[in-house]
Amino acid sequence: MLRVLHVVTDMNRGGLETMIMNYYRKIDREKIQFDFLVHRKHRASYDDEIESYGGKIYRLSRLIPWSKKYLNTLDDFFKEHGEYKIVHVHQDCLSGVILKVAEKNGVPVRIAHSHASSQDKNLKYLIKLWHKRYIPTCATDLFACGKEAGDWMFSGADYKIIKNAISAKDYVFDIGKREKIRKELNLGTSFTLGLTARFSWAKNHYFLLEIFSEVLKMEPSAKLLLVGDGDLRENIEAKINELRLTGHVIMTGIRSDVQYLLQAMDVFVMPSNYEGLGVAAVEAQAAGLPCFLSEKVPIACKMTDSVYYISLSEPAKIWARQILSVKGKERKNTYQEIKDADYDIDENAQKLQMFYVKRMEENHEMN
Repeated sequence: MLRVLHVVTDMNRGGLETMIMNYYRKIDREKIQFDFLVHRKHRASYDDEIESYGGKIYRLSRLIPWSKKYLNTLDDFFKEHGEYKIVHVHQDCLSGVILKVAEKNGVPVRIAHSHASSQDKNLKYLIKLWHKRYIPTCATDLFACGKEAGDWMFSGADYKIIKNAISAKDYVFDIGKREKIRKELNLGTSFTLGLTARFSWAKNHYFLLEIFSEVLKMEPSAKLLLVGDGDLRENIEAKINELRLTGHVIMTGIRSDVQYLLQAMDVFVMPSNYEGLGVAAVEAQAAGLPCFLSEKVPIACKMTDSVYYISLSEPAKIWARQILSVKGKERKNTYQEIKDADYDIDENAQKLQMFYVKRMEENHEMN
């Protein structure tokens, strides 16, 4: 059996983590097994499922690229685990830190995978840009979730697009499921906006709340369903109070039943500041939802005729009016459209499996 080591921050329910799990569930685990090197000591949402499939989880401290202690610990890890011939790294700009140490320890196949077309503009931004430059020099293969993510991360080097595929059949619109989950959430007949996303600057929840505030002026019984969690949760809660939206916003936290929560929504709104692709928007389209996306979400994310792009330069009131223009629009089964766009997981998992096997065969031939 070939064991592939995926390197991540942790395996909570974010976009890239869900993408990895979608592939993990569908590959032939008799032939290929995923193990995980994470950078948090706590257990995460997907850990139980990983271990149920036979995956191993190794834990390091936070990735600090200038920390000698961290680099020595990472070096020791690869020295102790020579069984890994493929390392697949999902640490965006800092992926080169891992890959350089893997290269030093003779790991033959070293993959850097880009999931974003930018980074948060915080104190770490310049440090990340500095390290980003070195990724193509220590990776043997470059992956990206889309063109924007690949062009930004790899600066002209060749890369392969690995689609953020989903199990499309799990999201097909079902009126019975919709009524059940709406009853559980006490939504009644309220026009419901929704977003499934980590609470981070990239996802732009603050602007979403401003949009929703404008929607409420025109549709006083409307609700907003926020699915997820993250570092900005307290700030977002403060914004909800500031805009006097308490009672209209439902925060579900991290959930394992996103496919059902999407059924409960009437529209999906994603005013992101940047996206590598936007797997949450793919899921929303698979659920037949009208989707309102910022221009920062790549056009490749559009798979149905119910996707509407609006510029972030437009005021919240314009967003609100366009969102309300689809109120009452009939939901449809979009399964075939997702499959035709090649975003169903079954075929994509086979492609990734074949890639891993082929690269190992090539490595054996070279040796």
